[in-house]
Formats: sequence, structure tokens, C-alpha cells
Amino acid sequence: MKTIDMKIGDALGITQDIKEEILSPKPLVPRPDDTLEHTDADYKYSRENFYSLVERGQDAIDGILEVAKEGEHPRAYEVVGQLIKNVAEVTEKLVDLQDKMKKLKEVPDHAPKNVTNALFIGSTKELQNLLKDKSNGSDKLQR
Repeated sequence: MKTIDMKIGDALGITQDIKEEILSPKPLVPRPDDTLEHTDADYKYSRENFYSLVERGQDAIDGILEVAKEGEHPRAYEVVGQLIKNVAEVTEKLVDLQDKMKKLKEVPDHAPKNVTNALFIGSTKELQNLLKDKSNGSDKLQR
């Protein structure tokens, strides 16, 4: 008995055999290190895209505004309002991007240099054992 594929092939006049190939999977691309160079490149790329979007949005606003003035249709003015709102949101995202980048670069400078208050989390017995071991010269925590 013929399979469905063979029956369809016969009905359409296709005599080509179907070959199955098992392809080996592509190797995984290693994730790049999160270095400052990559961060700066991503920031620059995002910034350029935001500027491009704002410029295109301005051109679109100018074009649709002319159409709205000529046709005086309320829907055209509604579209102008939506475009203005979208361009304003993109400019806000540009400012947010700058703020995030500024905070990202400030983090290493504001990190604490040393810890003055250490907190022990454990039972009283574990603390006593730790102090007892410290006084005996051992640094292990006994449980």
C-alpha cells in the first residue's frame, strides 16, 4: 500500500524520491564577555538607532501634517498626534539610555572598598564554636 506522500506524488506526476538528511547541529556561538568595550558599542549602536528613529519620525510628522492640512480630516490630525507621541517616547528612551549608561559607568567608583560591619547568620552554638575555634587558631566552622 502506498503512503500518502507517494499517492500525492503520483497524482501530481512527481517521481522524485524524498531523501532524508540528518544535519549536524551548528556549534553554539559563545556569549561575548560583558566588557566595557561591548557595553560602549551597544550604547553607541542604540543611540544611533534612536537618533535615526527620531529623524524618520520628524519626516513622517511633516508629511502627515501636510496631508492633514490639505484634507482637513480629523483622522489625519489624530495620526499626527500619535506620531508626535511616538517620537516623544523615543526621545525619552534616548534620555533613559544615557542615564542608564551614566549609572553603569559610575557603579565601580561608588562600590564599597571594604566591609566594616560583618553579619553572622547562624545559631548561637555555631557562633560560640566559631569563636572557640578562632581562639584555638583554627578557621573552620564546626557543625
